[in-house]
Amino acid sequence: SAIAWAKAEIARLKPDAVAITGDLTMRARHREFDAATAWINSLDVPVTVAYNQWTQFESFPKFLDEVVEITQTGDTHTHWKVKVGGAEREFDAEITEQHPDERVAWNSTGGDTEHAGVVTFHKLSDTTTRVTVQLDWEPQGALEKIGDLVGAGGHAVKKDLKNFKEFIEAQGAETGAWRGDVPR
Repeated sequence: SAIAWAKAEIARLKPDAVAITGDLTMRARHREFDAATAWINSLDVPVTVAYNQWTQFESFPKFLDEVVEITQTGDTHTHWKVKVGGAEREFDAEITEQHPDERVAWNSTGGDTEHAGVVTFHKLSDTTTRVTVQLDWEPQGALEKIGDLVGAGGHAVKKDLKNFKEFIEAQGAETGAWRGDVPR
């Protein structure tokens, strides 16, 4: 089930985290985090195309609504500018694990927000792929905490995945690729 998968991924990313079934709110290192899991069951492109596009972080503003800009600062480091509920934030992130055509995992390393996530890619056939995103973050300020209560974060992740599906299927091919492997 999605709940069991999310629990396993959260435990993999943060071994001392425990997910609570239902709303997937989790506690990690005695701090409150919000978590969202979303997936696209059938993306009409090969797994390599979906994965390669996901490695093009600077293209994220084309399909992730809250992302203003991402700058790749190294093979495993990025700088993000986002706008969440009208509040602009910046943070750095580090890719903590990456395996071509399988997964990309990251953690924020500094800045205005704390979050971590993993995207996995599953070959369904030579021309179709399932993409799953598990993201957890610490809501900042009253507006984000209220949004968290009504599930706005989960809805945003699902919408962004739908946008990714529309983007990559319309393109038909990736705009670039990074095929490096980052061991855990």
